[in-house]
Amino acid sequence: MKIAVVMGSISDMPVMQDAIDIIKEFGIEVVVDIVSAHRTPEKLVDFSSQAHLRGFNVIIAGAGGAAHLPGMVASMSPLPVIGVPVKSSNSIDGWDSVLSILQMPGGVPVATVALNGAKNAGLLAIQILGSQDESIRNKMIAYKNGLREAVLTAAAKLNA
Repeated sequence: MKIAVVMGSISDMPVMQDAIDIIKEFGIEVVVDIVSAHRTPEKLVDFSSQAHLRGFNVIIAGAGGAAHLPGMVASMSPLPVIGVPVKSSNSIDGWDSVLSILQMPGGVPVATVALNGAKNAGLLAIQILGSQDESIRNKMIAYKNGLREAVLTAAAKLNA
């Protein structure tokens, strides 16, 4: 199982690192690259149309501003694509990125997480893999149990 994490610019890396970190925490192979929809369109076409042949199972694509990367990847790949809207320096409070990724036309789905929500994108990709791989699913169950325990522990300390 292998997940691709792509972004439109190196400036997106601080946000996208959260997806990379959680994927690695689960012991899943992750490949990271910069694929600009506007500055490297040939690379975009090659990556998107060949990702499934390179052994990827899910693609996470982060982009800011006009945020065309996730949708363009989804238009050329048969794989599930998870879009991460990134609040960038040229962004309109991130809304341009959110809407660019969220408002896809029928037939070209992109699962969209919250603004700068790369960790959730990583977790969603892991859950997609876990739907077909019991060991990954069991790790996700343990992860969610850990979240539950953290809340119960905090609540207990609060009421002690």
